[in-house]
Amino acid sequence: MKNADDILAAARILESGRLVAFPTETVYGLGGDAENPAAVAAIYALKNRPASHPLIVHVASGSDIAYWSDRIPDEARKLMAAFWPGPLTLILKRASHVLPDVAGGQDSVGLRCPSHPVAQALLGLFKQGRGGVAAPSANRFGHVSPTMAQHVRDEFGDDPRLGAILDGGQSEVGIESTILDLSRIETAGPVLLRPGKIGASQIAEVIGMMPKVPDNGAPRASGTLASHYAPRTPVAVIPSDKLLQLLVRLEENGHRVALLHYSSLPASRKMSLAGEVGLYCAPDVYSHQLYASLRKLDRSGADVILVEATPETETWKGVNDRLKRAAYNGLGTIEQLAGVKETD
Repeated sequence: MKNADDILAAARILESGRLVAFPTETVYGLGGDAENPAAVAAIYALKNRPASHPLIVHVASGSDIAYWSDRIPDEARKLMAAFWPGPLTLILKRASHVLPDVAGGQDSVGLRCPSHPVAQALLGLFKQGRGGVAAPSANRFGHVSPTMAQHVRDEFGDDPRLGAILDGGQSEVGIESTILDLSRIETAGPVLLRPGKIGASQIAEVIGMMPKVPDNGAPRASGTLASHYAPRTPVAVIPSDKLLQLLVRLEENGHRVALLHYSSLPASRKMSLAGEVGLYCAPDVYSHQLYASLRKLDRSGADVILVEATPETETWKGVNDRLKRAAYNGLGTIEQLAGVKETD
């Protein structure tokens, strides 16, 4: 559902305290009223999300950010002017009346203004544009994020806790927003908690400071656990020059392999794969298709998903971050199946 009547109905569902899945330019979100404790609790319950893992509050364009944070540095305002609506989440000090559960019990809050027209329409109608929708990705905690409405249906089926799914087509960006911590800027400076489409150099161009890497005092943020964005099938990220040799070794040992790659492979190799997706080696194109590709390969019945390692440049940082987390629990799989280490 995505027409005007459907969006209005979804806004009313949110106002009633129920949950709505909706598209953003990054991934689909599982939304609830950020000021309703029961709605926030329902998000955590439906996702099976740890209570300490904070949510991101989505707001309409032109919203009063001072309602959510009473300490908004100039750097935050500059970044909002440059990148909102868009795929950038800012971590600011939480106003005292904002629900602690939204922030995972921390004194900060994540705020984002998405650019997807359906998301903007929904946020503009919800509480007449003056509310906030807490919305992590619309999937079970730790799994591959959804970039299509069907992915949300695959995750939750007919669960009555989900009042509506707004279909806005495939998410344009395809990986989650960049998260920048500005809640400690006076002492720690800007800290990049999660890379995304908006890179560190783009941020530095706006605020005149290069973001730092997370330190021990950095707040917890969405999607920053070591294992995240993972299919049920183990994933291993393999350098291009070792991919074919490892593929042959696994097949000789009788294992079914699914492959996500961008380099050309001999036709004989493709015939024996359990599943295969070839993507164009450009970060925007690759990220747009990444999660849909992982979901497809996860359904192939393979014993392992091999992913050809992508370039180690700044424009690929968001993709590489997601692949690293997706492959975290599959680190020992290659050694077990093929009798070799991933980097051998």
